[in-house]
Amino acid sequence: MMNDEFFMGEALKEARKAYEKDEVPVGAVVVADNRIIARAHNLTETLNDVTAHAEMQAITSAASYLGGKYLKECTLYVTLEPCLMCAGALYWAQITRIVYGATDVKRVFSLNSSSPLHPATTVTKGILETECAAILTDFFKKKR
Repeated sequence: MMNDEFFMGEALKEARKAYEKDEVPVGAVVVADNRIIARAHNLTETLNDVTAHAEMQAITSAASYLGGKYLKECTLYVTLEPCLMCAGALYWAQITRIVYGATDVKRVFSLNSSSPLHPATTVTKGILETECAAILTDFFKKKR
């Protein structure tokens, strides 16, 4: 059965791809009608582009697949809580739902504070949180 845990597991597969490329291991998938329409992971180092976050890559891919800029009736699964830049892009994409794994505790901004998200967007947090946090912790331990 495909549920939040299943799709977050798919986002974790993308995070592992980023890890293998020595990118910060964040992965994302976009789901529409219970089907993955976009997969992405961080590519900021590979593309030398500070905006190449997993979410941004996933938004672009999903919009291309759908043939339009709005992601209404879509869910983004991402292994780490989106940053302010990504939250802004998700606002403009009018995504219906965001599901994230690990909370980004080092940031001042949080999706749970005054949200920059579209008013129709719902947020679910903490799905496979332990696994999502562990890959990030492991990555940064190896960097130090």
